[in-house]
Amino acid sequence: MKPWSLTLPALAALAALLGLAHLPAHAIGRLADVTIVDRDTGATLPVHYAQGEYWVAGRPGARYAITVRNRMGERVLAVPSVDGVNVLSGETAAWDQRGYVFSPYERYQITGWRKSDSQVAAFEFSHVANAYASRTGRPAHVGVIGVALFREQLPLPAAIPEPYSQRRDSSNETGNSLGRLRQEPAPLLPSPQGAAPAAPAAAAPAPASEAESAARSIPADSVTKAAPMPSAKLGTAHGQRETSVVSHTTFTRLQNRPNEVISIRYDSRENLIAAGVIREPIARPHAPRAFPQSDNLSYVPDPR
Repeated sequence: MKPWSLTLPALAALAALLGLAHLPAHAIGRLADVTIVDRDTGATLPVHYAQGEYWVAGRPGARYAITVRNRMGERVLAVPSVDGVNVLSGETAAWDQRGYVFSPYERYQITGWRKSDSQVAAFEFSHVANAYASRTGRPAHVGVIGVALFREQLPLPAAIPEPYSQRRDSSNETGNSLGRLRQEPAPLLPSPQGAAPAAPAAAAPAPASEAESAARSIPADSVTKAAPMPSAKLGTAHGQRETSVVSHTTFTRLQNRPNEVISIRYDSRENLIAAGVIREPIARPHAPRAFPQSDNLSYVPDPR
C-alpha cells in the first residue's frame, strides 16, 4: 500500500469549492454590475459582506473609480453619490437628481467629481478631514458610495392608421375610437421634477435594485463608534482635474423611486479588520508532532 496518494480531480474540485466559499465578491447589482477600482494599481477591490452591508477597503492616497456595467438590453439612468453628495452637481444626494445614462450593456468608469462637460476632479481616498463632503460642511455620511438605478419609460409604439370607410356601424365606431387613442403620440418629457437631463459620458452608470432601495441607512461613522480604530477614517477628496468628456440627453424614468439602489461602504483595511468586516486567517501555534520526519510529504526540491 502506498503511504499516501493524491487524487488530482478530487483535490482540484475540493480546492475550487473551498476557494469559492471564501472568495469575496467584486461586482454588486442586478440591473448593473457596480465595482470599485483602484486606478493606481488597476485592481478591482474585493467586496466584503458584513453587518448587513457591502464594504471595500481603500488605500489612503489612491485614486479610485466607480465602474458600472449595464446588464440590461435597454438604457438605464444611474444617479451616483459619494459620501452623501451627488458627484455631478455637488448637491446633498437625492434620487431625483442628475445622473449618467448608460446604453444597453455599456460599461463606464465614473472617475471623479464632475466639474464641466469635459473635466472631473479625481476621486481619491484620503483622511476624513480632507474629504470633499467634510470640506463643504457635510461630514455625516462620509464613507459610503451609492448608485441609484432607474429603468427608462419608453414611448408608446405609433399606431397604424386605419383606412377610411363610409360605413359607420358599431364595430367601426369602436375601431375608430381605439385608433384615435392609439395614434396620440406619447409626450416626450424631460426627466422628472428635479432630475435635469442626464449627462451620458462615454458610458453611463446603470440601474439599481428595488430590494436594495429599501435597505436601511446606517450612519457612516457607526463602525468607528464600536471600538477605537487603528487609523483615521477614510473619505473621498476632491483630487486633481482630469479630462472626462460627456454630452447631454433626455431620460424619462419609469417610476419616481429607483428600480435598484446599490450602497457600498468603505474604509481603510486596518479599520475594517478592527471592525470585524475583514477576517484575516488566524495563525495557528506550532504543535509538536509524533513523527516529524515521516509526517513531511516531500516533493522534488529546486536545483541550486
